[in-house]
Amino acid sequence: MSADPSLIRFGAVVDGALAHLESRRQEVNDLNVFPVADGDTGDNMVLTLRAVREELDELAREGDRSLDEVGRDEIVDRVARAALLGARGNSGVILSQLIRGAAEELISRPGELIDPVLIAAAMARAADRAYGSVRAPAEGTILTVMREMATRVATELAHREYRSLGPEAAPEVQNALIADVLEPALAAGEASVRRGPELLPVLRDAGVVDAGGHAVVILFAGMVAALRGTEPPPVERYAAARVTHPEHESSSFRYCTNFAVTGSELYAAEWVPRLETLGDSVLVVGDEATLKVHVHTDDPAAATGLFAGAGDVSHLDVADMTLQVDARTHRLAAAAGPVVVPATHRCGTLAVVSGEGMPRLFEGPAVRVLDGGATLNPSTYELLAGIHDVPAEEVVVLPNSPNVVMSAERAAELSDKTVEVVPTRTQQAGLAVSLRLDPDARAADNAAAMAAELERMRTGGVAPAARDDADGRFAAGEAVGYVDEVLVAWGDPERTLGTVLDRLAEGAELLTVLEGANAPFDGPRVEALAPDGVELELERGGQVAWWWLVAAE
Repeated sequence: MSADPSLIRFGAVVDGALAHLESRRQEVNDLNVFPVADGDTGDNMVLTLRAVREELDELAREGDRSLDEVGRDEIVDRVARAALLGARGNSGVILSQLIRGAAEELISRPGELIDPVLIAAAMARAADRAYGSVRAPAEGTILTVMREMATRVATELAHREYRSLGPEAAPEVQNALIADVLEPALAAGEASVRRGPELLPVLRDAGVVDAGGHAVVILFAGMVAALRGTEPPPVERYAAARVTHPEHESSSFRYCTNFAVTGSELYAAEWVPRLETLGDSVLVVGDEATLKVHVHTDDPAAATGLFAGAGDVSHLDVADMTLQVDARTHRLAAAAGPVVVPATHRCGTLAVVSGEGMPRLFEGPAVRVLDGGATLNPSTYELLAGIHDVPAEEVVVLPNSPNVVMSAERAAELSDKTVEVVPTRTQQAGLAVSLRLDPDARAADNAAAMAAELERMRTGGVAPAARDDADGRFAAGEAVGYVDEVLVAWGDPERTLGTVLDRLAEGAELLTVLEGANAPFDGPRVEALAPDGVELELERGGQVAWWWLVAAE
């Protein structure tokens, strides 16, 4: 197969667009107020474009083919599908439709050089596709920006004469010609973004421009940079939304729910009214074989359940918008100077916890905690929302209770992210193994390291007995002490804790004790029970069910 320089160029342009948006994703997040101020537009568009990049990498790996050895038809078809499946949130779904529209135009003209005329047609079709995906398009948004950029390119072609280049033209000459076409589009996009608040009152009230539209302009600047081999053209920076901006209708629903459905005879229009009975901000796009669904709802299970029997649900992503809005508001309110951009890591951890002190103990830049309540029993969809909230592309889940392991494994199967579950059965074990997290490593490698640590660890605890012992050893409310889930002591709390600590100290160097909310005595008396030759570290966990939780390392 002959090499197609257009395909090499396409990969480079995607890289340039992704890199530039990555560098400004938090700026885009902080502008996000429409249709709901969940502050994740930059994240969602980055992840959608990253799915395209990963599909290009996968194409190149198959059969040891390089990108220039793959046919254009195959690339655009698979890229469009990857963008669809990788899309998250309103902005990601609309971006996937821009990509799909452009791809449809490219595939409709096999063999044609990617020249200014084809670019203009692809941009126009992308804008049409995006508008068609939204039931009630709002002007002043990403839709308007893309339409006006496409219009500007068409106008430029009508009033300027571009040289027609053949395939023999040097790559740098072709690149320069395409960049010449995109630069006027970039200027039109910036003008459209600035005009957005005049068209959409919620933007004006919040003192911002549309986040998705601004992100598209940033993407095009990255494309121009890749084509010219220079730094990206300057794109205006905007201050974050006012913290006191008004709420809007979609904020009445809790979960931003995204998933794919694969099957046959799937027609997007048929599903929109059904989903609108469960929430709002509904987008359903795709074809008869694959749909991507986006909805804001309080019941993600009901949304996915609508498709039972119609197709297989996958690529499920559930974001808790209440937590997102709160976190974003607090971050912006607390920023006395420049906004601190939270790092996005390769791998992070989600830990299920119970106790007012536990979040502080587990805290870390790549760690999030999920309050499992007094019984440590969150639902699968709460776990999915927690996984989404971890600032990393891959996640290790620490269930910290035997009751949570199966739900965590189900969430891992459904999640759009790469997720591993380390079956921690106690919070103290989860806390100890969480220290093994390497944010730069893969989830599988982190999970293996944590599992190995878990094998070496011994745990125990002391709690009040829930009922009288059938053998008469203790009464309800008296202390019961366990080592590795085996009852070893009972009766007086101090004596029981001392026995547990002595048993766990055998062969250990460090004992970590987490004090519960209702512990019958405090720190100094606990520290006095430390066995000789073993360091004891006492922390306030605040757990309700256990007076003390202990881990031996």
